[in-house]
Amino acid sequence: MDHDALVRRASNGDVRAFVELTQRFQHFAFGSALTLLQDFQRAEDVVQEAFVAAWSALPTLDDPAAFPGWLRTIVRHHAFRVLRRKQLEAVPLTAADDVPSDDALPDHRLEQRQQAAAALFAIAELPDELREPATLFFVHECSHQDIATFLDLSLMTVNNRLHAARTRLKRRMLTMVSDTLQAHALSDDFANRIGRLIEARGNVVEALFDPTSLPDLLSELAVSDEAQRRAVVVQVVQRPGGGIVRGVAVAPLDSVPRGATVLSSAGQTKTPVNLDAIGPIVTSLAGQSRKAAAAGKLLETGIKVIDVMCPLIAGGTVAIAGEYRAGTVVVTEEIVRRLSGGTEPVSLFVLAPPPSPDYPPGMTFAEGLKREGYSEGNVGAVQTFFLRSGTAPWTDDQLSALAPLDTVIHLSRERSIAKIYPTVDVLTSRSRLLDENLVSDDHATIASQVRQVLSLLWATDRRSETDADRLALDRARKLQYFFTQPFIVAEPYTKRPGVTVSLAEALCTCRGILDGQYDDLPTDAFYFSGGIAEIRANIGRS
Repeated sequence: MDHDALVRRASNGDVRAFVELTQRFQHFAFGSALTLLQDFQRAEDVVQEAFVAAWSALPTLDDPAAFPGWLRTIVRHHAFRVLRRKQLEAVPLTAADDVPSDDALPDHRLEQRQQAAAALFAIAELPDELREPATLFFVHECSHQDIATFLDLSLMTVNNRLHAARTRLKRRMLTMVSDTLQAHALSDDFANRIGRLIEARGNVVEALFDPTSLPDLLSELAVSDEAQRRAVVVQVVQRPGGGIVRGVAVAPLDSVPRGATVLSSAGQTKTPVNLDAIGPIVTSLAGQSRKAAAAGKLLETGIKVIDVMCPLIAGGTVAIAGEYRAGTVVVTEEIVRRLSGGTEPVSLFVLAPPPSPDYPPGMTFAEGLKREGYSEGNVGAVQTFFLRSGTAPWTDDQLSALAPLDTVIHLSRERSIAKIYPTVDVLTSRSRLLDENLVSDDHATIASQVRQVLSLLWATDRRSETDADRLALDRARKLQYFFTQPFIVAEPYTKRPGVTVSLAEALCTCRGILDGQYDDLPTDAFYFSGGIAEIRANIGRS
C-alpha cells in the first residue's frame, strides 16, 4: 500500500496504518536527526518525540502526499529544540564510579568510540546539502528513490549529491561509516512501540497497540498529554486481547482526549502502585462483577487456608499481596485454574514485587508466565490484574491500605523460609466475609480461634516449660501444617497430585485439632496433605 493511503487511514485513527508508516520512515527520520545532532542517543530520542507529535497532528495534514516532507520538518524542529537547550554538564570525577561497565574489553570499547567519532566527523565535514543524503544512504542502506521522497528532492539531485559525497569521503572511511551507522540504527520494533489512547477513567487507561507486539505486563507506557505539556507514566496491568492493554497511571488522565499517543518504554516498571488510589482503581477495573459481591456469597476454592481464613466472595475483589520468593504467581494461577471454569466472577489484583536478581535477563513477565505453563490469568470467570508492589515485606499500614478489596491474601517470605506452602500469613490476611460476620457462626469462631493459636506460634521462638503450653504449641503446629497443601499447578515440581478439600471438611478438621481430637497423631502427618483421611493414611505408610 502506498504511503498516501496509509496516511489517510492513520488520520482516521487506524493505529496499524500509523505503525506501518513509522516502520517505513523511522530510518529516514533517524538519519535526518543524526545529521543535525551528531549523537546517536539524542537522535533516537528526537525521532521518538517526532513520531509522537506526528501522530497527534496527523489529522491536520491536508495532503497525504506531503507526509515525508512534513515529517522531516517535525524531526528537524525537535532536533533544533534539542540543540538550543543542549548544555555541557560539569560533574565531579567521582561520578565515573556510577557508570556501569560493558561486557566488551576496554581497548575494544575505545576502538568503537573512535570509529563512531571518526564516522560522525567525516559526515559532519560534508557541506550542508550533502550531509543529509549521505547519512540517510548509510543508515540501513536506504535507496536513492526513498531518500528523494523523504527529502523532497528529485532523483537526479539525490544521485548527484550522493556522488559528490562519495568523492569527498576518503575511500578508507566508507566502510567504517556504513558499519558504524548501521550498528547504531534504530531497532526494528520501534514502530510497534507506538499506540493510541482509547479511554482514560481517572487513573485507569486503555490503549491500542499492534496485537503482534503488545507491551509486556508490568511494563511502563508514557501517555502524551499535549494540553499539560507532559508525559504521564502508566504501568500495564492487563492485556485482555485484541491489541488492547489496560494500565494504571501515576496521575489522573481524565483530561487527555481519545487518540492521544501512547509510547511503550519496552522496560519493566519498578515503581510501586499508589496504594492511596487503590480504591478507585479497583472499582474501575473490576467493573460490573462487583455488583454480585453485595450478596456476600462465599466462593469455595478447595484451598484449605484460603477458604477457612480469608474466604473469597462471589463477584468480589481479591488482593494477592506477595513478597519475594513467596510463590505469588503460583498462588494466583492455582486460584485461576480452580475458579475459571465456574460461573461466579472474581477479580484478582496481584501485587507482585520486582523480579528477583536471578530472574532470566531479557525475559519479559508474560514470557516467564508462559515458560511456567501459566496463563496471564484472564480465563473464564476470573480476570486478573498485575500491579507492581515494593521490594520490602508488607507493613501493617500497607496492608490496611488494601481495605477497599473484599479479600486480602498476604503471601509471606517468612512462611516460605519455614516451608509453609502456600505461604499465606493467616495473621495478616483477611476477608470481608469474616470481618462483617457474613459466614456461619461456627466458621467465624473457628477462624478466630485458629488465628489466636497461630499468633502464639509465630510471636516468639521461646518454648514454655509447662505441659499445657507445649500442648498448645503442638496443636498450633498441626494447624499450620494442616494449612499446607499440594497444588495442581505445582505437580511437575512436587510430583504430588493437587489436592482439593471442601470447606466443610477443612472446618471440621480445624475444630478437631483445636479440641484435642487429634492430639495422638504425629505432627508431621499433617504436613502437605489433604483431608484427615489422607493424614491418617500417611501415618499408616510411615
